[in-house]
Amino acid sequence: MKFKGLIGTSVVAMAVATPAYAQDTAGTERDAFGGEIVVTAQRQSERLQDVPIAVSAFSSEALEAQQIKTPSDLQLTLPNVTFTKTNFTGASFTIRGIGDLCVGTTCDSATAIHLNGDPLFSTRLFETEFFDLERVEVLRGPQGTLFGRNATSGVVNVITAKPKLGTFEAAAEAEYGNYDSMKGKAMVNIPLGDTMAFRIAGIYLNRDGYTKNTFLNTRIDDRDLYSVRGSFRWEPSPDTTIDLLASYFHERDQRTRIQKQLCQRDPTGILGCLNNRLDNSPFNANATFTAALTSREFLAIRGIPAGFALGSLYGTDIYANTTIPDDARTVNTAYTPSYFTSELTLQGQIEHNFGPISLQVSGQYQKVKLDASQDYNSNVGNRALYATGLATLQAAANGALGAAFTPYFAPVAAAIIPNGPTGQLCTSLAEETGQGVYGGNSICSDQSLQFDRSNQYNSSWSAETILTSDFDGPFNFLLGGIYADYKLTENSYYVNAFPIDYLTGVLGAFTAATNPASAGGPLPPSFLGTPFFRNNTDSLSIKSYGLFGEAYFEFNDRLKLTAGLRYNNDKKSVTARSTLASFLVPHSLTGDIFASPFVGSFDADPGTPGNQIIQARSVKFNKLTGRAVLDFKVTDDNLLYASYSRGYKSGGINPPLQPIFSVPESFKPEQVDAFEIGSKNTFGNGALTLNLTAFYYKYKDLQLSKIVARTAVNDNVSADIYGFEVEGMVRPDPDWVINLGFSYLHTKVSEDKFTSNPRDFGGGRADAVIIKDITNAANCAVGSTSGNAAGVNAFVNGVQNVINGGFVPGVAAGAGLRPTTAFPSDGGIASTGAFSICSVMEAAASGAFAAAGLNPANFGGIQYFSAGIPVNIKGNQLPQAPNYKFSAGVQYTAHLGDMTLVPRFDLAYTGESYGSIFNGNVNKIKGYAQVNAQMQLNGADDKWYVKGFIQNLFNSASVTGLYITDQSSGNYTNVFTLEPRRYGIAAGVKF
Repeated sequence: MKFKGLIGTSVVAMAVATPAYAQDTAGTERDAFGGEIVVTAQRQSERLQDVPIAVSAFSSEALEAQQIKTPSDLQLTLPNVTFTKTNFTGASFTIRGIGDLCVGTTCDSATAIHLNGDPLFSTRLFETEFFDLERVEVLRGPQGTLFGRNATSGVVNVITAKPKLGTFEAAAEAEYGNYDSMKGKAMVNIPLGDTMAFRIAGIYLNRDGYTKNTFLNTRIDDRDLYSVRGSFRWEPSPDTTIDLLASYFHERDQRTRIQKQLCQRDPTGILGCLNNRLDNSPFNANATFTAALTSREFLAIRGIPAGFALGSLYGTDIYANTTIPDDARTVNTAYTPSYFTSELTLQGQIEHNFGPISLQVSGQYQKVKLDASQDYNSNVGNRALYATGLATLQAAANGALGAAFTPYFAPVAAAIIPNGPTGQLCTSLAEETGQGVYGGNSICSDQSLQFDRSNQYNSSWSAETILTSDFDGPFNFLLGGIYADYKLTENSYYVNAFPIDYLTGVLGAFTAATNPASAGGPLPPSFLGTPFFRNNTDSLSIKSYGLFGEAYFEFNDRLKLTAGLRYNNDKKSVTARSTLASFLVPHSLTGDIFASPFVGSFDADPGTPGNQIIQARSVKFNKLTGRAVLDFKVTDDNLLYASYSRGYKSGGINPPLQPIFSVPESFKPEQVDAFEIGSKNTFGNGALTLNLTAFYYKYKDLQLSKIVARTAVNDNVSADIYGFEVEGMVRPDPDWVINLGFSYLHTKVSEDKFTSNPRDFGGGRADAVIIKDITNAANCAVGSTSGNAAGVNAFVNGVQNVINGGFVPGVAAGAGLRPTTAFPSDGGIASTGAFSICSVMEAAASGAFAAAGLNPANFGGIQYFSAGIPVNIKGNQLPQAPNYKFSAGVQYTAHLGDMTLVPRFDLAYTGESYGSIFNGNVNKIKGYAQVNAQMQLNGADDKWYVKGFIQNLFNSASVTGLYITDQSSGNYTNVFTLEPRRYGIAAGVKF
């Protein structure tokens, strides 16, 4: 048996039960689900049912038949596969419980995304809809010895249609659907002599928004995009093929990144949201850093008159009397979202056969831009609560505090309330200079706006060489090497809000005007920069190379051994910083705020001695991995195989935090030992195919993220995973096709791992008090070493008296902090809570205020936890890992003379899962079903067609994933859902 075809099909790796076009013995084309799959490009034909890999694949025709229009739709038919959008404009394609659980610029993807076999970095490939493809392949399980980019969960390989030599072809389709959706796709294949051909294809989509914004009476979450791709093929000789590709994607619209926010409202404001369930309720805005730093309580400890406060932490919050629409596609917001992304991809590949040896050299360049902004609270607050503070600011600007203070407050009032306290409120735009509203970069509205911005600009290139043999003997091999270079020049996450501009202006004015005489007296009128939160990765460089290969040995015609190795080397270097009201910036300064004469007080890297303007970190990782497979052909139609493989994904660097918390500077690589057995079977000359797979994964240092201080940080945990998959196709006669699939998945954390739950900083303990820090809105906790709940409450109340009395150096008296309070009985929080200052709690717990009667020993011993009381998550299920899935599809072809009428019906059900490693009812994602239907009329010789379709027949608003925000943002939950019901008609022609 020749191995060239075997190696080729190992790379494309598809199972017969997957949809793809086939040819019968006469060479005529049959339907999209016909019999054996044949690969005929530059390699010998090989039945894909002979490939010992768990994989699914879809031809372009099968994608259309099953209404798989986007990568998100793939999850509806594939076993043990889920897809969801995530925070910060990301997405996670999860295979067998492993997806992109790591969040950050230095994270590698667990599921490697490839275009024509070449790896993509930070791709927006999944933003567009599929068009003019040859097939899409999804390989389940660790990969690396055949593909150029390592992956722990699997590979998604999108293969574009190649130019055809000597043949002119063209195709076009027009579609109209609900939401006034208009879509067009077209392709032209032009032969250039006998050895060359050019192919161009494109797609355009424009539709109205899925989401109704009742406040502005508009629709948002629309799409306006296009993509165009040009391909060139040259075959100068029968042994040489050269392929070139250029692709560009562009989208600019009002698409939303976050679908909906849910919360069990916390009436205390200490957490914002509780820990028992997810309601359509607003979070308590008193839990946010904007409320904390503009509160009477905070201003009091700074010695600032209470009249400047925008509210009290014990008073009514701005969302107290608002309602959240029950409908998943209805929101209230005064800010219209914006979304822009573009991606340029250039590829080149040359393949030459030297007799029994084949050489393939390929290269790729990619440039990606992303910029998205939306209301991160999805609500409209009550600005009337700000009336007293705004009036006081205007009075101070007019000289109420004396002529000496007017130059300090006048520029603040002019910037944020240019038409007085009852006029429009101006909020900083998220921009790179850091000046914001105080540099004239603002957006003004009758409402108090809040919004975020996520942007990224990156480029990458890679080069890969693969050498394969095609000997007649029992031994063959594949050898490959890849080098990749990735550069990110900008990645920022901004949080903008009118109260931030207010507090940075007012605090900046007081700080500069009241600078003590011992320190040189009053400083120039200034604000605190930045007047918005910005977590900025200024640059990231990743250099990676890998050497990989496989050896194949056939003992006889039925028994074969495959052994492969891979060496990976990754180096990552990053510079980053996080700013929010970090240092004084004179109003007279123009341009970049880091030119401020007071920037020396800012430290971007507290872990390094001295003050650093930016944090710089570098890490290196290397790993040797491999796989071994033994497969046995029981008959020509029945295959058994067993495999072991080790997967690897490099570690990374956590971003700087503000405020500072104790988190690891870096996180470790993850590694998986995967064991798999499988059987691929064809019965009745193709009437039934049945493929079975069982697997067991031993994960070490699986990467997981959570939000800390408004930033995603990552940690590692070990886990065990096992499950099985069944894929089948039944063809009782040539006109009927029935697809069936089922999968089961079990995941659990396998080690004792203690970490804090962002929803419950008390760790479920009744002898703990959760503190909301009034200086930064972060949470901390204190607990008793003896389980003495009364003692720890008494200790906290004693600290409150110390703060209120002004006995803490640098903290003025009069904060009016209240004693501890209980959370609602149905909130899932056993602890009590209080507004206070975490640093003072820490000092008191260490005995710093023993003279005030706060000796921890007097209360049974007090422990302080800066990041919350850790809980053991051993035995918990991994997030985004449904316990089971099943799917079924049925298609019938009715012959109407020269035409055919093809109705199809698809059902998919995804079982329950969790959106967080902490599990619990509040994090549960309910199981959901989706039903699609389609009917297509095909003309004679398939030259034209007309079809009607409907997706999500029952208009399910099913949640596919969730994300818990930071304590200083209110602890609410972002949820991501399937698209609503879509229906329409389409017509197409082929030449």
